Amino acid sequence: MITSLTRALVAATVLLTATPAFAALNILACEPEWASLAKELGGDKVNVSAATTAMQDPHRIEARPSLIARARSADLMVCTGAELEIGWAPLLQSQSGNSKIQPGQPGHFEAAAQVALIEVPTRVDRSMGDVHPAGNPHLHLDPANVARVATALGERMAQLDRGEAAGYRERTRSFLERWSQATARWQKEAAPLKGMPVVVYHKDNSYLVKWLGLREVGSLEPKPGLPPTTAHLSDLLAQLGKDPAKAVLRSTYNDPRPAEFIAQRANIPAVMLPYTVGGTEKAKDLFGLYDDTIARLLAAQK
Repeated sequence: MITSLTRALVAATVLLTATPAFAALNILACEPEWASLAKELGGDKVNVSAATTAMQDPHRIEARPSLIARARSADLMVCTGAELEIGWAPLLQSQSGNSKIQPGQPGHFEAAAQVALIEVPTRVDRSMGDVHPAGNPHLHLDPANVARVATALGERMAQLDRGEAAGYRERTRSFLERWSQATARWQKEAAPLKGMPVVVYHKDNSYLVKWLGLREVGSLEPKPGLPPTTAHLSDLLAQLGKDPAKAVLRSTYNDPRPAEFIAQRANIPAVMLPYTVGGTEKAKDLFGLYDDTIARLLAAQK
């Protein structure tokens, strides 16, 4: 009898230790940067997946059945907002049937609502290209914005999972301290970049340009969201003859050919920036994203 009881207790103990702990919060992040941030703030108390990768244009994503299934089981959906995901996130929400992640609910979080957006248009019409009425949504490339989003997101996670609230708040405090130290280092390292004239591809690096004090002297897109044309690139080359650039910048997901076309003819480097977490081998998290971005810009300046 004792032997049988002992065996049962041992078996139960083995079963409990072998069974993985379930994450308290299932988080679906619309973009890799917010998936990385949620992992920083949640640690092993969250299960995080990203709806997109650094190799995809976040404006243009297909709401696949597998993605809808992930939205269906999410406790928290973290998106950029400001209509960046207007073409697909609302479909995920409606098709998922998940009441937790609908707009206005605690399980729906938008990063853009936590910061002041730049490039807010005074008017919007189709002739202007792909313009966001609320302002530029690519806000994660200013570290001050990341800090503001982290503060709000950490508190939202604490509210949704009150049993682990103290842990989320402590991890948020730790992240913000490390982020502040890293930001000070980045600003010092990037000081030589101030005033550097660059050609951009899309407005996805506008916050980076502003934060580092770069000078945008041209864009590969004739209008935001419109693909580069031969005529526009020819006009841009003529413009660069009068106001030269030091580099042509593009994000990982951009077509490299227009940047290389201008770079070769203007005799300047074409620089691929990671744009978000996972965009390059070194951009494994938010810290690596900024480390690699600044390193690539400094290398292009030499």
